[in-house]
This record gives sequence, structure tokens and C-alpha cells, in this order.
Amino acid sequence: MANGPVGRDAAGRDGAPTLLAVAHGTRDPAGPRTVRALLERVRALRPWLPVAEGYAEIAAPVLEVAAAALRGPVVVVPLMLARGYHALIDIPGRVERVCPQAVMARPLGPHGMLAAALADRLGGPAAPGRGDAVVLGAAGSSDPAGIADVRAAARLLARRLRRPVPYGFVAAGGPALAEVVAEQRARGAGRVAVASYLLAPGFFHDRMAVSGADRVSAPIGAHDAVARLVLRRYDEARLRLCGAVPVA
Repeated sequence: MANGPVGRDAAGRDGAPTLLAVAHGTRDPAGPRTVRALLERVRALRPWLPVAEGYAEIAAPVLEVAAAALRGPVVVVPLMLARGYHALIDIPGRVERVCPQAVMARPLGPHGMLAAALADRLGGPAAPGRGDAVVLGAAGSSDPAGIADVRAAARLLARRLRRPVPYGFVAAGGPALAEVVAEQRARGAGRVAVASYLLAPGFFHDRMAVSGADRVSAPIGAHDAVARLVLRRYDEARLRLCGAVPVA
């Protein structure tokens, strides 16, 4: 990464707490590359802010290693698009054990900024036309709160696109994406586009590619709206830690 890892003596301007961004992790090397590109955009928006990365599993540095390298106040921002096991239980519990002074931020989604990024990823020459259908594709969750968050994300995207947007999952927890795609086609859609509600490439995006859709958008990735949202979640949590928020 351009700025390198945040070490034990690192400190931001005015003692700003370190932002530790924690992603899920994937075996696809494009996943960590996407996370690092996103964090470079975060740094560009707030150059004085110390920023570190960690992963819940599979990719390196693993969360415990990343957190143990930090000293002083830390705000952990889960790079998750919905609530669920990792955002609500796994990551907070592991952070508490290795870095008890840290404060947890909320997951990124659902949020209108993500809807804006999704709309951008769907745009361009292959953008869905009036007779086409758009389906929000997500990984899936066994947590009712996570399913509710995806449902809310679909509503936000529908409002943004001014068209109905059903949702489907490629894993557990709700309507199967392939079935939702087939249903839209049976209803007469000219083409069916899947808006990929994923942050980075990997196993779940590969599953979307075989859902039967005519097009699957790229993962949200290193989008400026997502970088601003990461900082918003950081600032919300920092209020609990320091009582002050810098201006981006």
C-alpha cells in the first residue's frame, strides 16, 4: 500500500484514532486489491488519518495481527454491507480480546451512498433499458437483521433507479438469486441485470455470474461514495470515543 501499514507509534493529526477497516476476506487476490484501492481513496479524502486493513478470515493480515500492531485509540469499521454474524458477533468479539480500547463502527450498509455506487456500476452502454429488470444480488445471511438490511438496500436502489428492484441471494437466508432472475424473465423482462451487492470479487460474485442473468455488474469496489461512507461510519463511532469529528 502506498502509505504502508500503521505501526504502534502511528498517530493522525490532532491524535485522530486509527481507522482499522476489516473486510471478510477471500482467496481471490482481486479481493484484497479492491479493499486496498478503496482504502487509498479513504486516505486521499483524509490524508492525516492513520488507516490500517485487516480481514476476518482467509486473507492477510488477519484481524488479530492488524489490531495488535496498533497503539492508542482505534475505530474499527467493518467493511460489511449488512448486519450479520461477522459484523455483529465475530469481529466485535475478536477486537475486544486483542484491542479492548477500540470502538466498533456500524456496517456500511444499507445506505443511499451504496445505492449511488450500485447505480454507477449498472450504468454505461449496457445499462438496463425500460423493458429490462434489475435484481439486487447479495451473498445471503441466516441473520434476520442481515436479510432486512438487504431488503432495505433493494428499496434504496429502487428509489434511485425509479423502478422495482427485487433481491436474491447466492447463499443462505432468503430467495435464491437464480429463482428471482427466472421469475423476472417469466414476467416478460427483455433482459435481467443483477446489481452486485458485494464489495469485492470472489466466490459470491462468481456464483452471481451463473445465476442466469444477462448481465451482472461489477462489485461495488473502490468507489468514491463508498470511501466517503467508510469515513462517515468512522466519524459516527469516533463521536463515542473522542467527542469530536474532523472535516473531510
